[in-house]
Amino acid sequence: MNPVSTAAPSTAPYPIGTPGTPWGAAEKAAWLAEQRLQRSYADEVLAPLKSRLPGTGELFQYGATDYARLGLGSYPLYAVRSRAWNALLPVVLITGGVHGYETSGVQGCLQWLAQEFDRHAGRVNLLVLPCISPWAYETINRWNPDAIDPNRQFRPDSPAQESALALACVAANAARVDLHVDLHETTDTDNSEFGPAKAARDGKTFDWHAIPDGFYLVADVERPAPEFQRALIEAVQQVTHIAEADEHGAIIGTPLQQFGVINYAKRTLGLCGGMTGAGFVTTTEVYPDSPTASPAQCNAAQMATVTAAIEYLLRA
Repeated sequence: MNPVSTAAPSTAPYPIGTPGTPWGAAEKAAWLAEQRLQRSYADEVLAPLKSRLPGTGELFQYGATDYARLGLGSYPLYAVRSRAWNALLPVVLITGGVHGYETSGVQGCLQWLAQEFDRHAGRVNLLVLPCISPWAYETINRWNPDAIDPNRQFRPDSPAQESALALACVAANAARVDLHVDLHETTDTDNSEFGPAKAARDGKTFDWHAIPDGFYLVADVERPAPEFQRALIEAVQQVTHIAEADEHGAIIGTPLQQFGVINYAKRTLGLCGGMTGAGFVTTTEVYPDSPTASPAQCNAAQMATVTAAIEYLLRA
C-alpha cells in the first residue's frame, strides 16, 4: 500500500483573521500583502507556448485578467485550438493551471501541446487552455488576488475573472465538447497552507485529511463513466503509482469509487470539470511531493492521461 502524508494538523490559528469569523476586506488585503512573485508566467508559460507551438495549432489570446484596483498588473490569457477545425470531428477540451500552484497541470499541458497536439489534431478538434490562473502561477497560489478559488466559480456571473474568461473562451470556440480533461495536483501544502487559509477565510474549522501518495482521478457524479476512468488509471500506472484509499476507504475524505477514482458533484461545486456538457470528463490529481515522483514523472502522468482519454473517446 502506498504511504500517505499523515502529519498531524497544526493547532495554531491561521495568522490572518479571528478564528470563527469570516474574513472581510481588511483580512483579504492582509493576505494579499503577504503574497510574493516566485516565478515568471512570461518566461515559463508564454515563451515556451509561443516557441513550441504545434504546426496544426492556432495560438490566440482570449482575454486578460485585470487587477489594477489591487495595484497588480494585467496578465494576457492564451489558448491553442486546432487550426483546421472540422465540425464532423469530436471536440476535446484540455485545461491546466486553474490552480496556479499545481505546477504539472501547467507544465504537463505545455509538454503535451509541444509533443502530442499534432499527432491528434487530424482526429479530433482540440481546444487547450494551459494556464487559466497566471497570477496564481507566479505566486504559487490556489486563489486569485481577491482570495477566491477559481475552481469553485465556474458558473454564470462568476466573481473570478479567471473562471469567467475561460468559460467565455470555451463558449466562443467550442459549441459542444465531447471530452474534457482538467489537469491538477494534490500537494502537501493543501494541508499546511491552503486548507487552513480557506478555513480561516470562511470562519470555519479546517477539515484535515491525509494527503495520499500517488495519482488519482476525480470523476463527476453526474457523468461517472467508470470504464473511461479505469482506462486512464491503467495508462497512468505505466508512468507513476496510483494512490490507495485510506483506512476509511476514502481519498481526501471522499469514498473511493474504484481503484484510483473518486467522484465529485462538479457542476454543483462550480468546478472547472463541470463547465461543459462533455460526456467524458475527468480531473487529474498528481502528487508532486511523493519521495518517488520527479517533476518529469508528474508531467508524464498528465500527458498520459490526456492521450489515453483521447484514445478512449475515439474508440467509444
